Amino acid sequence: MNTPKELRYSEEHEWVKTEGEKVRVGITDFAQSELGDIVFVELPEVGDEIKADEPFGSVESVKTVSELYAPISGTVVEVNEDLDDSPEFVNESPYEKAWMIVVEPADAADIDNLMTAEQYEEMIKED
Repeated sequence: MNTPKELRYSEEHEWVKTEGEKVRVGITDFAQSELGDIVFVELPEVGDEIKADEPFGSVESVKTVSELYAPISGTVVEVNEDLDDSPEFVNESPYEKAWMIVVEPADAADIDNLMTAEQYEEMIKED
């Protein structure tokens, strides 16, 4: 299981990468492996407000449809449109090609409330 150390993680299996004033968000390697083959990704629009711990989109796999939960609150400033045509990127490259949204955080301190890679690995061991 790939859990990059430089990222932060939510209990709902989203990852967050800080990039200056913004954060890039996607789902973890663990999450994509649990879901199976991803066939569709629904994401918000640029300009949408997202709220921490509330759904901002969904991923559909051959097994199920799962909500995506915002790890932080903020405004969506970029959406990965490549996932419209290539949802399989979520399975192939969850941390590189399959980032989902870029958010301008309402409060950058919220990132500190997310888990470190070590904490996330402990949580998924218990599942």
